[in-house]
Amino acid sequence: MKEKLKQLELFLKSTNFDRGIRLGVGVAVPFGVMYFLGYFEYALPVAVGAFLNAPGDIPGSNKRKVNAVLISIGLTMLITSIILFSKPFLPLLLLVIIVISFVVSLISVYGFRASLVSFSGLLAMVLAFAAQKETAHEIFVHVALMGVGGLWYLTLSLIFQKIFPKKDQNQLLSDTLHLIGDYLKLRAKLLTKKNKRDGRLNQTFVLQHQINDKHETLRETLLTARKRSGRSRYEEKQLLIFLSSIKIFELIEAKHLDYKTIDGIFGEHKEFLKAFKTLNKVMGNHLIRLSELLIQNDEMPDKEHLLKALSNADDSISNYIDAVKLPQAREGALVLKNLYDYQKQLLQEIKAIRRVMANVQEASKVSLKRQDSSQFLTLQEYRLNVLVQNLSLDSTMFRHSLRLSIAIVLAYLLGFLLDIQNTYWILLTIVVIMRPSYGLTKERSKDRIIGTLIGAGVAVGIVLITQNVVVYSVLALVSLIFAFALIQQNYKSAAALITISIVFVYSLINPDAFEVIQYRVLDTLIGAAIAVVANYTIFPSWEANNLKQVLLNALEMNKKYLLATQELYQDPSTNKLSYNLARKDAFLAISNLNAAFQRLTQDPKSKQNEFQLIYEMVTLNQTMISAIASIGNFIINHRTTPASVEFNLLIQKIANTLQMACDSLDPIQLKKKVSEETGEDAQEKLLGNYQHLSKKRDENIRQGYTELDTETLHALQEAYLISNHMGWLKSLSESLEKATERYRYSIIDKQS
Repeated sequence: MKEKLKQLELFLKSTNFDRGIRLGVGVAVPFGVMYFLGYFEYALPVAVGAFLNAPGDIPGSNKRKVNAVLISIGLTMLITSIILFSKPFLPLLLLVIIVISFVVSLISVYGFRASLVSFSGLLAMVLAFAAQKETAHEIFVHVALMGVGGLWYLTLSLIFQKIFPKKDQNQLLSDTLHLIGDYLKLRAKLLTKKNKRDGRLNQTFVLQHQINDKHETLRETLLTARKRSGRSRYEEKQLLIFLSSIKIFELIEAKHLDYKTIDGIFGEHKEFLKAFKTLNKVMGNHLIRLSELLIQNDEMPDKEHLLKALSNADDSISNYIDAVKLPQAREGALVLKNLYDYQKQLLQEIKAIRRVMANVQEASKVSLKRQDSSQFLTLQEYRLNVLVQNLSLDSTMFRHSLRLSIAIVLAYLLGFLLDIQNTYWILLTIVVIMRPSYGLTKERSKDRIIGTLIGAGVAVGIVLITQNVVVYSVLALVSLIFAFALIQQNYKSAAALITISIVFVYSLINPDAFEVIQYRVLDTLIGAAIAVVANYTIFPSWEANNLKQVLLNALEMNKKYLLATQELYQDPSTNKLSYNLARKDAFLAISNLNAAFQRLTQDPKSKQNEFQLIYEMVTLNQTMISAIASIGNFIINHRTTPASVEFNLLIQKIANTLQMACDSLDPIQLKKKVSEETGEDAQEKLLGNYQHLSKKRDENIRQGYTELDTETLHALQEAYLISNHMGWLKSLSESLEKATERYRYSIIDKQS
């Protein structure tokens, strides 16, 4: 019960609920004000204007948010005017529907914020069918009042932001820390349980994409919020937590272990891994608790259990050496030592977050230069050529726009020919449900239908209990607030609440509430069916055929990241910024690849061409970026010897192999080759360096020098990590080249 109350408190204090309240106030106030002034007939278009322009109000920089809402206001007013003037002329209306549906949905090529503006435009088109305006004067008044409603909502949003200036950032930071905590716990399970690894690796793909999305939004909100006078203490705190969250995430990524090797080394000694697994779980749970404290006002959790778990992991290394004995235990001990060092770094970042949240004055300051920080922002390209480049059937968004416009026209004609009472409800269902991918459309259709049926059932129960107009009004408003608050978290629940809200709004107009419920359910079923069938049959876009560019980008970013790591090894102090930028780009590229793979898993089984091959390529890319990150992380956090000639040769060999993998997907590029012998020789020499140090250490032990000094330990760690990971990277790059060749033969060549 206590846990449920805590979750309820977190929800009521969340920005999702805050936006629900914002929309509720935005819709309710016009009715109250207009009723008081005696102009109640003008309240509805003002409320509709506020409702239509709420989607663009998402976290981000103030400038982008205001611009998005203003564009949305202009677009919704224009579209409403065009539809209302075209309604008396069916041929013209059909043409207008096609053009508006296609052009407005294509705006989504400009990114997520643009897709929400596009959604507002499509909603405006649908809701215009519900407005009964006969004369030009009535139309202009209606549209003008919608504009007033949009400006009223924008003003309200800015007021809320002024009152709670840092709420969005705190919520984003909380969500990010919670996701990272879940990710750490998931990685703990991967360490010892190999029977469910494939399924859990798929879960890591989802979490990686979600964390990267949060980090991108935080970059926009925190790095663009700098004022000329500098940051406030509170902004400094938020930025410190954000930077620590990035370091933690990248440390986790850097420790993507070669689980097959670990299974081989610790096959009969898995008990020595349990302390490390426990430490991951403890740190994950601690991050989740810290994430809750960013929203709640509560005491900081005790850190003693963190320190105890770290100490147990350290003891486990000694226990392993005592049990297995040197030199047989050396490889396993080095694996455990590297794992311990990584987890100790994670704990340092968690402690840094604790210090910031506890307002410790000695917490470190942020020293990002403006020109440096701006390089970490991913700027959306808004030029016309982006739209022009997508005017092709090869573009997923172009196909979606065509599909959506055809589905909407067919649905409208169906409603017109069958004289369906509220055809726009069918259109509304299509607009809300239909997405570029079949899998997401199908999932939303199912959630929409189930939610509508649940909402209808609840509405029937309430109607049977009471026919009170006041009760209907309150329930309509409250359900709308909660629906908007839940729409991103739980679409099924949001659909149920939206149904309740719509039923009671219409019940205020039409006394026969059961008729409203009946038509609402029927129209939802029709709209959902049209959306799913259209996605499957009209210019279908199957993810297996759309992966080429995403794969190519992931390979190119991995190659750049690899070369940036080579430069970091040469001179860590000079090349750290370029390394960090390459790392960020590589993480975003792999995040996009993971998201594409998740969409593939939602396609029908018959359309998942070469599923195992694509899964292999995604996993290989993911493993490669982690192996590169592991080397980079070691270089940053340890004093290393100068990069050897063999290391540089092997880096070039791997980079060239990745280039050949890119060439398989994009044959326009020039191919570069390096002899296999050179790569093999370099790999052997790197391994020989580690073996030489190991033999030297064995000789010292035989002579009685059992104490291991820090310099020798670091030299052994470096030699083992570099030789092991470079061989691993070489193998991964060769496997990627072969896999991309197979992908080209089996999918790309068949398309051309």
